[in-house]
Amino acid sequence: MKKSLSAYKAVYFDVGDTLLTIPAARVILQQHLAARSFHRGEEQVGELFTEAFRLLYYGKQLENFEACSPESDRIFWMKVYHYILQKLGVESENWTEEQIHACCHELYDLFTSPEHYTLFEDVEETLAELQNRGYRLGIISNFAPTLKAILEHKGILHYFEPVLVSTEVGLEKPDPAIFRLALELGGLAAEDVLYVGDHDRNDIWAPAQAGIDAVKIKRYDYHDGDGIHSLRELL
Repeated sequence: MKKSLSAYKAVYFDVGDTLLTIPAARVILQQHLAARSFHRGEEQVGELFTEAFRLLYYGKQLENFEACSPESDRIFWMKVYHYILQKLGVESENWTEEQIHACCHELYDLFTSPEHYTLFEDVEETLAELQNRGYRLGIISNFAPTLKAILEHKGILHYFEPVLVSTEVGLEKPDPAIFRLALELGGLAAEDVLYVGDHDRNDIWAPAQAGIDAVKIKRYDYHDGDGIHSLRELL
């Protein structure tokens, strides 16, 4: 962090791979396909999951920020799942385009429901301590409209105000406008907020464009650069 935590009035967070994750995503996908008589190895499924996400999500360009909506979010993830299914060879198993399309919709609904998400082990303790110290906590996340239901299901929604979800506010990271909106809704100056997230462009570069300091949380081995490995390091 550029400054001591005491220099801030609020701590805002990303959600996916910052506060929670789906630890068994590849297994869930593999089992969903197996239930439809399409069998592939867990490792292959996992590798394609990572490949598709990095290609289609991390590969997005910075220019020409587009409006975000529940429909655009579903369309994006449909492309991810379609890519995975094609690479796995569903067409060689005589799946029709209609079957592929239906399966992609099913996967979107599956991965945006609360049941499969798990909080990282440091989350509840850190949020409680930050709140106890008087910090205001907020969320700025690129996510489906189900995010608040997921946070409620995990018992942490009550910590956050505001909760900005891309598909609800029509803006998505890395557009700095979503960070400026968060400041406006929270009645805070940029220098009052510290932002925590796992993505270099969305969670470090983007808030910086709005004058907000940010720190990277490195949950996985592939996360490089400067940052923290646990939210407890904020305290």
